[in-house]
Amino acid sequence: MQNSKQKTRQSDDLSINYCIFALDMDNKKATLELGTKPVGGLLMQYAIPAIVAMVASSLYNMVDSIFIGQGVGPLAISGLAITFPFMNLSGAIGACIGVGASTYLSVKLGQKDYSMALRILGNSVVLKIITGVIFGALCLIFLDPILRFFGATDNTLPYAHEYMVVILLGNVFTHLYFGMNALLRAASKPKHAMYATIFTVVLNTALDPLFIYTFDMGIRGAALATILSQITALCWQIKLFTNPNELLHFQRGIYKLDKAIIKNILAIGISPLAMNACSCIIVIFINTALVRYGGDLAVGAYGIANRIGFFFFMIVMGINQGMQPIAGYNYGAMQFDRMLKVLNLSMISATFIMIVGWLVGEFLSYPCARLFTTDTELIEKSALGIRINMLAFPLIGSQAVITNFFQSIGKAKISIFLSLSRQMIFLLPLLIILPPIMGVNGVWASLPASDTVAFIVTWIIMIRYMRQFKLQHKALTNGQ
Repeated sequence: MQNSKQKTRQSDDLSINYCIFALDMDNKKATLELGTKPVGGLLMQYAIPAIVAMVASSLYNMVDSIFIGQGVGPLAISGLAITFPFMNLSGAIGACIGVGASTYLSVKLGQKDYSMALRILGNSVVLKIITGVIFGALCLIFLDPILRFFGATDNTLPYAHEYMVVILLGNVFTHLYFGMNALLRAASKPKHAMYATIFTVVLNTALDPLFIYTFDMGIRGAALATILSQITALCWQIKLFTNPNELLHFQRGIYKLDKAIIKNILAIGISPLAMNACSCIIVIFINTALVRYGGDLAVGAYGIANRIGFFFFMIVMGINQGMQPIAGYNYGAMQFDRMLKVLNLSMISATFIMIVGWLVGEFLSYPCARLFTTDTELIEKSALGIRINMLAFPLIGSQAVITNFFQSIGKAKISIFLSLSRQMIFLLPLLIILPPIMGVNGVWASLPASDTVAFIVTWIIMIRYMRQFKLQHKALTNGQ
């Protein structure tokens, strides 16, 4: 039996190696250029499609909120905001595998270990299916108690419940969709990842009014539009990965779960897992405090303010996603000068974007809030929340890039610490201390205060590591 298994594994290895050597050279060139092409042009090549995709993804979320707020009512907006911890928790599990696999994949491509890259692809797909099904099933069983724990009241629970039932039923497809997009970027296909995201936004925007208004499905219609859009895009992604002429494609022998691969994926992915899990905890504290000190509409105001801020943060995430394969590849290839250059360009770009966000938040908060609702009280609460929430935006662009940079080069512990420090070490205590003193404004003030402290800590750590990378680069240069 053991000999049979070994022969099967050897046969699979031969099949994989044969496919690798038979690949089209253009695909290899697209990957190898990560270590040769000028960094500025390369960052634009990878970041612009990712930015477009992230902006589309943000608009995707905003469209749901706008249609729900305008078509269902202000309490539906609050009900939707209650589901944010659910989204963060699902995103945490999905990002753990998606980001972990794509980062690991980038490093292996930098090392030209194509056989391992194929196994990473297969293992990540299997892990996505397993976690997507288990998470969706467990949450459906305990849905109402979980929503109550997240801050739902008698007024908002029906909306949150109706929305999440549909979302959780399609959870496995959501995990696969986002996971495939991360792998497409790592496989030197950022434009394809962009096309998939744009398609989901366009289709979701078309289906939202159809399901909400024409079919009178309310908030459940918005959730159904989201899932159907993702499933349709997923079918196209799967078609791309079944093309045998691609460097990375589905084939026999890559799906058997490998402990070493899983361990490395999870080791890298633990950082986004921790970040999103912490976000889940933080949003629970925020929702609970807002309900206590400001009522259900205060939760809705946070939902609106969060959508506006999220729009600009998603652009930064697009920059990060463009940086990730370049930094990961050049770190694996020990080209530290190129790695640091892409880091610096990414930080400058992210800071500029967040300054634009700060200007919008401070001077256009009322028109932004008006997009989501016609309720006067909710507009006023939202406008105030937007202004306070985005107060420290000029600082957090570089902080987000640095956190993602350490994740991209496989330094999970540092990335985890930076993620946890902002949310758990700084923000959580402020959410406990300030609201009893300042009321609902204390909840809002906690956000920019924690961002400012996290910015300082992140830069102290980054300066130390930049010196180390520069010394390593100098040593390699002198060695040559």
